[in-house]
Amino acid sequence: MSSEKPRRRPSAASAAPKLRNADGVVPDDFYRDMVWTLRNGVVGVTRDGRIAVMNEIAYRVLGLKPRASDIGRPFAEVLKDVPDVLRIIAGAFEVSHLPNRAELRLKTTGKVIGYTLSLVKDPRGRDVGATLFFKDLTRVEQLEERERLRDRLAALGEMAAAIAHEVKNPLAGIEVMAGILKRQLPESQDAQNILADIIKEAKMANVIVQEVLAFVRPIRLEVEDVSLSDVITDAIAMAESHERRGAAQVTVDVPESLRPIQGDPHQLRQIFRNLLTNAFEAMNGTGGVAITALAVDGDEETGPEHGTGPTVVVTVADTGPGIPLDVMDRIFSPFFTTKPQGSGLGLAIVRKIVDAHDGRIDVSERAGGGTVFRVTLPVRSPQQLFAS
Repeated sequence: MSSEKPRRRPSAASAAPKLRNADGVVPDDFYRDMVWTLRNGVVGVTRDGRIAVMNEIAYRVLGLKPRASDIGRPFAEVLKDVPDVLRIIAGAFEVSHLPNRAELRLKTTGKVIGYTLSLVKDPRGRDVGATLFFKDLTRVEQLEERERLRDRLAALGEMAAAIAHEVKNPLAGIEVMAGILKRQLPESQDAQNILADIIKEAKMANVIVQEVLAFVRPIRLEVEDVSLSDVITDAIAMAESHERRGAAQVTVDVPESLRPIQGDPHQLRQIFRNLLTNAFEAMNGTGGVAITALAVDGDEETGPEHGTGPTVVVTVADTGPGIPLDVMDRIFSPFFTTKPQGSGLGLAIVRKIVDAHDGRIDVSERAGGGTVFRVTLPVRSPQQLFAS
């Protein structure tokens, strides 16, 4: 009988060849640097619930500040400000089937991420950790939504043009005839009041028809070098003539060094005029609006890999009652409104103009109450000068 002991069959993990360079095994620093510089976010946790790795993109996309002390800390503490991600990682060791490809909209930042969740196993096949690998899909989601909106508007435009043609003439006739009756019945106060209401409602209906036509009509940008300081000054005056400002204060912080951007000045004025009009209406003559602008070298949120180039970010923050969270995702949708007499096109037109400039608009709650709109516009002229 042979005295030779049977050989143990190596596991797949232990049998895997180790990478070597000319001097031997590749140093661990290489793997650390590789993970840190990936263009996707990586969060790794150990089985006992501590952060093992978290790279720069992960911090940026999740809106967290990088800290070297996070390594080794409980992931529940590090990720407490992003409960959506915290919940996904916490369930990694509890579910039998981990998502290979899933999407999630972060409630804290509004960003959309596509993610994969994997278990980390040791040579014996035991679960020793979990890794969340994700990518910021916000820009992709916005482009897809822009295409969906363009398709909807193409169909809506044909219908709206036909309806507007049929409605405008009767509205004009109603307004003219009501005006004639009003002049013929000067002694009847009741008739005067009724006819005044008819004229008012006809005018309001005509405004809505004009807004619908403006919304579905393709935007042709007349691009030139534009001073955002001048645009904002004009927009404030336009908003004040449209909605009572009252005692509401408006503060503007636009650096003198802010370089001009290439855009359509008329369309840009409409963006900020609509935002300010909504703010004045929401604040009802009190509170304040703060408008700030700053230059950004590339897209700080999604990273340089998107190649968006230099941008200017304009923030419009008011102290009004704010927007309910359950409708915040719908405020840019055409014909959605929470106002009794609103057309639901003001913010939809704003987004359409921003899209035509190849920009982005985001909305969030203001700390202490109110609403913050953040408009990001490229400094360079958009590649496509026509948008529908």
